Amino acid sequence: MLDAALAARPRATAIEAASGAWTYAELDEAARRAAGALWSLGVRPGDRVAACLPNDLDIVAAFHGAQRIGAVWAGIGEALAEAEQRELCDLCEPTALLAGPRCRLDTAARVDADRWAALLADGHQAPRVAVDLDAPAGIAFTSGTSGAPKAVVHSQRNLLLPGAVLVATRGWGPDLRKGDSFPLTILNLMVLSTLLTAQAGGCAVIMDRRDVEGVTDWISAHRVTVWNGAPAQLYDLARRPGVDLSSLREVWSGGSDTPDALRREFTAAHGIVPRATYGLTEAPTVVAIDPADGQWRPGASGRVLPQYDVAAYTDDGRRLPAGELGELCLAGTATGPWARAWRPLLGYWEHGAVRPAPPGPVPTGDVGTVDADGWLAVLDRKKLVIVRGGANVYPLEVERVLGTFPGVGRVAVCGVPDARLGQRVAALVEGPGPTLDLDALAEHCRRSLASYKVPEVWAQVDALPVNAMGKVTRAGLVELVDRHHRPGDHRDGV
Repeated sequence: MLDAALAARPRATAIEAASGAWTYAELDEAARRAAGALWSLGVRPGDRVAACLPNDLDIVAAFHGAQRIGAVWAGIGEALAEAEQRELCDLCEPTALLAGPRCRLDTAARVDADRWAALLADGHQAPRVAVDLDAPAGIAFTSGTSGAPKAVVHSQRNLLLPGAVLVATRGWGPDLRKGDSFPLTILNLMVLSTLLTAQAGGCAVIMDRRDVEGVTDWISAHRVTVWNGAPAQLYDLARRPGVDLSSLREVWSGGSDTPDALRREFTAAHGIVPRATYGLTEAPTVVAIDPADGQWRPGASGRVLPQYDVAAYTDDGRRLPAGELGELCLAGTATGPWARAWRPLLGYWEHGAVRPAPPGPVPTGDVGTVDADGWLAVLDRKKLVIVRGGANVYPLEVERVLGTFPGVGRVAVCGVPDARLGQRVAALVEGPGPTLDLDALAEHCRRSLASYKVPEVWAQVDALPVNAMGKVTRAGLVELVDRHHRPGDHRDGV
């Protein structure tokens, strides 16, 4: 993948990060050393390499090194609670776990920073591996409505395809300086950073901050031309019209719905129209995006990229005509220059092997439409997922934690609208009697859940609505929160 840039511009900058910058020649050497270090740890083709590392040069080198020896990459988020990190680690069973300062796992596979640095310095050599382009190469963790993580498995072919298509269709070249502030432990972000920019011969700017001040500092100091952010970040930037974003040619908004009003506010503040995106871990990453020229349609999340065929389907699997509402499903296109370039995900990693995905179009879990011109619009999520600032929160996962607190009976978790984050997490707890200790409940959640999953809005009700089977009826939960939320929670300004 680096050959073209190495032949044409080996001294051009490939990566800029918190600890420094690498040229393409230096990235190539770092990847070679990382491959050798992993091989010395016993990693062989098909073995998993997990990384719980910050956004910096090390995680990029390790990823490239793992790919060179045919290993299967898996990122474990630094922000996750210990139980969550362990669940992902147990799921992928890595031969090596590259552990940064926020890795909470104690396992035989753990390789701390000092040991990793020593292995890189030793200059171990890995043999040349004939990597199968369609073999398992990366695991991306996602969840269903049950909250149980799924490990989506992709090939190198599918990891490289999004960058190839975006570079070709948006006309990018060596002047591309793409900035990303989301964690590179998310496989989709690795695809959209170093893999994409290398195919353009440009530079990946790996940001180590996601707050508005940090993001603007990175964009300004590193002259970022394309930046990928969450709607909450755009919301903050829209309220800071004086910051220097003059280098930007494109701003992407992804991870959750981008309201039309937010696009207009951002454009008024900074003179550039945010490009809405729609992505899917099973794709991987971007499925639809607004065109590079800035045109967009109200309520839409971009136009479907040319390697895909996306349409709405009925519950019994019947494809609907363009513009009709149904569950959006994904397949590879059979026409045009990108015909048959996309292959479906390989499947799901379970019990040390890949369980193949079911045949046919991949269901997204989202209800929406795709019109005759390819514009995609999402009406609602078929799943119960709460999207808070671009991060997914699954109600059942939070409900299970709440249910283990002494004295708590039936609970229900839902998302409530929020102008900045899209949604916040709300918890309804059933039971008359003494006032619940919400501080203790929140602390209980923090011990088992990442901070963004901990409820911020609390309500206590005498009885939750249930159906004949005794299951909580989810319709109307938001209105119930509005009527019963407790003074002092976030919605009262705290």
